[in-house]
Amino acid sequence: MAVYTHISREELDLFTDHYSIENVLEFSGIKGGTSNSNYLLKTLGKNYILTIFEERTNQDNLQFFFDLMNHLNKNNVKCPEVIQDKKGNYSNSIQNKKAVITSFLKGRSIDQIKPIHCASLGSTIARMHKESARLEMTRENELGFVNLNSLIQTLKNFDDNIDAQLIDLINEEYTFLSGNLGHSLPSGIIHADLFPDNIFFEGNEVTGIIDFYFACTDYYAYEIAICLNAWCFEPNNNEFNPTKAKHLLGSYNQLREFSEEEKKALPLLTRASSLRYLLTRLIDYYSHDDNELILKKDPNEYLTKLQFHQSVKKVGEYGL
Repeated sequence: MAVYTHISREELDLFTDHYSIENVLEFSGIKGGTSNSNYLLKTLGKNYILTIFEERTNQDNLQFFFDLMNHLNKNNVKCPEVIQDKKGNYSNSIQNKKAVITSFLKGRSIDQIKPIHCASLGSTIARMHKESARLEMTRENELGFVNLNSLIQTLKNFDDNIDAQLIDLINEEYTFLSGNLGHSLPSGIIHADLFPDNIFFEGNEVTGIIDFYFACTDYYAYEIAICLNAWCFEPNNNEFNPTKAKHLLGSYNQLREFSEEEKKALPLLTRASSLRYLLTRLIDYYSHDDNELILKKDPNEYLTKLQFHQSVKKVGEYGL
């Protein structure tokens, strides 16, 4: 979550007048994330999240996100409910940008990830995949592998700031994956951004999933590849932790069994995931001012992860 659009109390009051919620006593911007502006709204009875959609979120996709979240919310996958206004609309406008109010989830994101957290995450993802499979709607992954070349072209705008060897590595990796990542794998709706700050826990159990605004149709195993990168490397030295990976993969596999094709493809998918986040972090790092209320994330983290996955030959090295 982040804040790009700064709003006044008057603008907030005009917006919330559309909704049947209690008077907002306090509101504050939420720092973190890279896509939309988010505020915590506190009322006497409940808390809510206000999300203002920025340029990166395709406005044509909003109904997809809303329908997905409310479907999952109603079917025991803990995620925010999108609140309808007095006329039954899901979104309204603030500063000429679409915005939405969602319910506030209990729990908090965790700083110290343990294998037991990865196990709870794995089973939660499997339930989410099985439940989202009941929906017939689809949405292209705009940041999926087939679209990474457009990010590479965008990155050329910052060539003067980026080491030439890194540019060469990116181009070589994209060429390699283009020639090898051609599998037809089980696919459906995935969250596509299951980082630790988007997962809430109470104790060792997942209590909620937030930030569905990258959700799309892609390989289920690509979701797992994203999570291996986000959850199974140690933050102090960026070393891969196979115990965490074993718990994540094992608990997922108990509820939704991996196909043999998915197992074979996983080392390539982790590389594709690493390349995607390396590219977007580089672009975010060089395209945003330091005075913006946004948490810039280190691109080198995903360079290290990519280099690790380049050494992996079999899925067994991930603990599956």
